[in-house]
Amino acid sequence: MDSKRKTIFRDISWLSFNARVLQEAADPSVPLRERIRFLGIFSNNLDEFFRVRVATLKRMVEFRAKAKATMHLEAEPQKILDEIQMIVLNQQSEFNRIWEDMQDELKKEKIYLVTEKQLNREQQEFVRVYYEEEVSQSVIPLMIESIPDFPFLRDKSIYLGVVMWKKQAPLKKKYALIEIPSRVLGRFIQLPSPQHEHHIILLEDVIRFNLPEIFYYFGYDQFSAHVFKVTRDAEIDIDSDVSTSLIQKIEKGLKNRRKGKPVRFVYDREMDPALLEYLIRRMNLTKRDNLIPGARIHNFRHFMDFPERRKPFVHPLLVDQRITDVVMEKDVLLHFPYHSFSAVIDLLREAAVDPEVTSIKITCYRLAAQSKIINALINAARNGKHVTVMLELRARFDEEANLEWKERLEEEGARVLTGINDMKIHAKLCVIKKRVNDRNTYYGLVSTGNLNEKTAMVYADHCLLTSNQKIMADANRIFSFLEQPKSGEHFLRACKTVIPSPIVLRKQLHKLINTEIKNARQKKPASILLKMNSLSDEDLIDRLYDAAKEGVELKMIVRGIFCMLSENPKFKKRITAVSIVDEYLEHARVWVFHNNGKEKVYISSADWMVRNLDHRVEATCPITEEGLKKQFKNILNIQLNDNVKARWLDNELSNDYVSSKGKKKIRSQVETYHFLAKKILKHSEIGSH
Repeated sequence: MDSKRKTIFRDISWLSFNARVLQEAADPSVPLRERIRFLGIFSNNLDEFFRVRVATLKRMVEFRAKAKATMHLEAEPQKILDEIQMIVLNQQSEFNRIWEDMQDELKKEKIYLVTEKQLNREQQEFVRVYYEEEVSQSVIPLMIESIPDFPFLRDKSIYLGVVMWKKQAPLKKKYALIEIPSRVLGRFIQLPSPQHEHHIILLEDVIRFNLPEIFYYFGYDQFSAHVFKVTRDAEIDIDSDVSTSLIQKIEKGLKNRRKGKPVRFVYDREMDPALLEYLIRRMNLTKRDNLIPGARIHNFRHFMDFPERRKPFVHPLLVDQRITDVVMEKDVLLHFPYHSFSAVIDLLREAAVDPEVTSIKITCYRLAAQSKIINALINAARNGKHVTVMLELRARFDEEANLEWKERLEEEGARVLTGINDMKIHAKLCVIKKRVNDRNTYYGLVSTGNLNEKTAMVYADHCLLTSNQKIMADANRIFSFLEQPKSGEHFLRACKTVIPSPIVLRKQLHKLINTEIKNARQKKPASILLKMNSLSDEDLIDRLYDAAKEGVELKMIVRGIFCMLSENPKFKKRITAVSIVDEYLEHARVWVFHNNGKEKVYISSADWMVRNLDHRVEATCPITEEGLKKQFKNILNIQLNDNVKARWLDNELSNDYVSSKGKKKIRSQVETYHFLAKKILKHSEIGSH
């Protein structure tokens, strides 16, 4: 680590997080199917990292070359890219080692991943028939040497690079490309297998086996075929043409994204060297374009299908109850994925048919493929409710799906807001308006995670169901801002309970940290406990450094990017900083400030990053009920005591596990499940307003 730096480079810290995912894949105590899934997550994460972050750094390199000394960047982008390449190559090597070990373990469980050269006669016949009946119509071989313009290769796809020749003329070789149609057919095919065994073949190996049939017209009798994939720049360029609507700009950007510059080329290291050289030349790649040799199998993201998990349970207060009735009486705090997400869907379903409900306003960022949230909102619109949906069209990689949802909602009569220029809407809010005895009353939710029933089964998040009128009034103010963003900043400034981004949150965080610094200077107890996905904002990191130097106790649980240097002899108290990577993805943001004994506890949709604080609409909500505060502290303490899945976040990015030597083993996700499952929530713990 550069001794002059005050923080860790964001992208290097992110690679350290992905290394923790790889640790899970390597951990023999993790069930084998889970370990394979972690390989899929690692691979998918890395794809997105190259599509977004590496692509951005490459743009910066180009821009810097053009702008020369006019840019004042924290470091040379090329220097960071070179470091990324070195780390990724080392991680790829570890990835390959883990996968080889796993294949041995699969064999012990009588699961065999076989290639086209290992098929018995029955399997060979099966593969011939399967190819003819299921695959052949989706295979389009491209004879690339005879095409003047090299064909466009799709991001997220895998390709077979094929070399063909005749035995009697081995020097006369021809090249072809075949896109593997895994989007249509899936990647894995179950073969006829001996009793008590499972033989699986990959789709590309089915195609390899049938190459003589595919290219029979040319009379070749020798074939070599190896997999490769291309990762492209996925940033959407939103042009500045004021005559074009945001929707048109996004649609145009999506088309251009498919043609983004290649930022990574991953290939089977056994690939024919001449074909490799030919591909690199035709695609205008250079040695600095992240050429990454790998093993035979690429695109491990297909291994991300989740195995069975512990089933979520209904929150004790909501068992056999109408959700609305409970929420009108008291706050209910849901902890996903331990609590069932069905409570959120049922809240909307009840509102859709409630004759007293007049309107529903909701923010949507990432939705499930067959979204039950959208279905409930459509039902509400059909029942005459005024439905307003803030649908963020620029949620990365969900843009196309959200454009389709927009069309569907508008067809049903819902009003769809589509965002603000240069600002994503990331807040997770819902406000339901109810007319009771000629008076308006409001209820709804504030959440740390997306309103998505699929991800709620694997993302650890918190969702407050509430009819607290102060919280709902501020949520309404945020919606008023979204409805008139050009003139509506005063709505954000008027919030009294919920703390919105932009404009307000950064200032409030400074105040909260400064209060702890002031108390520490006066020798009073002072502490800050932070849980989030990412911490990279240098302004707030500086304030946390100041707090540590004054003796404020800092404890942090940060899953992903962590740019702080947590070890410094000038700190009066050692900073506790850990990352938990386990079965569920720790996605929640929770902040606790001691505040001279009158603790302030917040849940938020925002991480401590420049984008969340200054360039997104976010919502940070206080937890005011003492019972719920206590519940949060119990869960956070369980996580701080994790000594099975927690790693220290140190200056060297070593990812050392927190030791359990001589202590009872505590795996926080399992302990949290038991804590919530056994807890009998008394009325005093969840007070009414």
